[in-house]
Amino acid sequence: MKSELSVNSLGTRGFLADAYALWAVVRREWIIFVRYPSWIIALFIWPVIFPMGYILTARALSGVDGSGLTAFQNTTGLNEYTGYIAVGTMIWMWQNIVLWAVGYSLRNEQLRGTLESNWLSPTWRFAYLLGSSFPQLVSMFMLMLVSGLEYALLFRVQFEGSLWLTLLVIFAAIPSVYGLGFAFASVVITVKEANAFVFLVRGIVMVFCGITYPLAMLPGWMQSVAQWLPQTYIIHAMRTAALSTEGLSGIAFDLKMMTLFGVFWLAIGYWLFATMERRARQTGAIGQY
Repeated sequence: MKSELSVNSLGTRGFLADAYALWAVVRREWIIFVRYPSWIIALFIWPVIFPMGYILTARALSGVDGSGLTAFQNTTGLNEYTGYIAVGTMIWMWQNIVLWAVGYSLRNEQLRGTLESNWLSPTWRFAYLLGSSFPQLVSMFMLMLVSGLEYALLFRVQFEGSLWLTLLVIFAAIPSVYGLGFAFASVVITVKEANAFVFLVRGIVMVFCGITYPLAMLPGWMQSVAQWLPQTYIIHAMRTAALSTEGLSGIAFDLKMMTLFGVFWLAIGYWLFATMERRARQTGAIGQY
């Protein structure tokens, strides 16, 4: 009776069947995730190593005594250039990891030899992509927590803002960050390789979104491009929420733009997935290595 119920529940499309499929993918990805605990080493090392080069460069240009910080303070309204750089690089790391982890989730399953057989099962296929995001999202919250502690202890960053507003910004950023990852994962089904796309997107974010410098330093046309990138608003909102005392009014516009970008990229990600899924059925691309 139990086996018959399981077959019926999996064979009938519905909310419970889709939720069961999603939970199965989440559980599988979590088991794989915790199977390799060495990732914890990178969790502690990368938040320190990556921004260190930018922080030391900024310190050299501003002077050891901080005598050259006047221009930075006038442009950003902040006194904490170390925290300014740390927050920007942390958002960049988040987007970069999502592009690699979520963007390659379907391709990795194809390399394991399980994608084609799972694709033929009567389950919600988007669950394979959505389910791989949950364990990665947990790891990113851990990365941000570790990063914040290390920045405060090692770099003496003073987080004078609001913890609750910072968390609000993080949750508001999730749709656009992961929507872009879903779009990448869908494209990889057909092109099989996304290295060039990942390098392009993370390079654009690094140059146009001001992860280490104020956008006012960019030429006018580059500032115009930055306004069309969701990471621009995520980074600004995170810096304002964590490092300043402006409160909700200081990030209200950023939250509005992040919501719009989130809806847009989630819609684009799902549309691309449905399009690539239909194309894969027609061309047999799922079974092609």
